Amino acid sequence: MGGVLRALADTEAIFPRDLHFSEADFRAVRSLLYHKTGIALSDAKNHMAYARLAKRVRHQGFKSFADYLALLDSPEGANEWEHFINALTTNLTSFFRENHHFDLLQQHARQYAGGADAYRVWSSAASTGEEPYSILFTLAQSLAARSYDIVASDIDTQVLAKAAAGVYGYDRVSKLAPALLQRFFVRGVGSNAGKVKVKAAYAQQIQFRQLNLVDDSWPQLGLFDVIFCRNVLIYFDKQTQAGILEHFARHLKPHGLLLLGHSENIQHISNTFAPCGKTAYRLARG
Repeated sequence: MGGVLRALADTEAIFPRDLHFSEADFRAVRSLLYHKTGIALSDAKNHMAYARLAKRVRHQGFKSFADYLALLDSPEGANEWEHFINALTTNLTSFFRENHHFDLLQQHARQYAGGADAYRVWSSAASTGEEPYSILFTLAQSLAARSYDIVASDIDTQVLAKAAAGVYGYDRVSKLAPALLQRFFVRGVGSNAGKVKVKAAYAQQIQFRQLNLVDDSWPQLGLFDVIFCRNVLIYFDKQTQAGILEHFARHLKPHGLLLLGHSENIQHISNTFAPCGKTAYRLARG
């Protein structure tokens, strides 16, 4: 879950279906996804759901979605839930996406870092890692000897594994400044030519962990100076959004910032936060 979750509005060509997928099956998929993740699929996402789950149905040896859904509903299907969620929730992201947030992070860190406690930032939808690494690069350049702590979470275990590996095609980093590339990345050689990897000394500074934002309770994460949750809330209904925002409020320091995506406005959802910049919010009581 940069993450952003996979943009559910993407277009896909329609191919003949070799697996039976009824309207009842689609309603069941929608219900299961909502129950597990809080994501609400619209009626228009029937083909998307088929296209992204069909591979798992075939992998399990089934000829219909009804059989696959029955597996999920059985004790034998406990391990399949992760694949189900991963198939329907993946990520769109890039380094320094919505760059104004990183300018704000730099300013905020210089103001509030340097006390007895580390300056802490949480990337709550880390996707394949571009956002938490952008946070890391910003803090490493801004705070010098002052300590910081970065937590990166996502519901999708597959993208978290990619994030932790820190390996990217050169096309993903080609727009970064040469000085930044030299400081934070190593170039691949041989079979890894055309790729770069975040230097281990930096990558190990980020704590990656799986977390579902719609769970009733979250792990003991502590308090943060800044929380990134960009382009995620738009996939939840208002009740779910409000619950997530209340959770975030309990994890922010009094001076903390919540950074959201450009299309997200929470002013009519929660009174807990007040705007303090472009898609930036602070605790109303802070």
